[in-house]
Amino acid sequence: MSLEIIISDAIKDAMRAKDKVALDALRAVKSQILLLKTEAKGADVSAEQEIAILQRMIKQRKDSYDQFMAQNRGDLAEVEDAQSKVIEKYLPQQMTSEELEAEMKNIIAETGATSAKDLGKVMGMAGKALAGKSDGKSISDMAKKLLS
Repeated sequence: MSLEIIISDAIKDAMRAKDKVALDALRAVKSQILLLKTEAKGADVSAEQEIAILQRMIKQRKDSYDQFMAQNRGDLAEVEDAQSKVIEKYLPQQMTSEELEAEMKNIIAETGATSAKDLGKVMGMAGKALAGKSDGKSISDMAKKLLS
């Protein structure tokens, strides 16, 4: 079942439950999926593109959360945090740091990377291999730790 159908069903459930935070977050996700479909001129949206949309939306909300907290706007920060948690439910299971470290060691071995100079090669391969399983910041931090 596509993410668009799952989100549509979740929107209906959120409406029935009168859950405004979830409803706003889910509508935003559906909007981004429809926008991507429009740009692709009706072509189907791949699972990788759906995951990328979700990850981008979560990152935006976390950035907004940090900005609101820095400005002492806890009321707005709570909304952003709650929305990011709703969106996270639709991402595939995220890797633990131990699993990420093991995968990154395999990728480093495959690429033959030996130092921080090889970070670009490692990140390119890791970005594709771990898409949806971990966020880019975690992947980058682990790669830098293992290559230093």
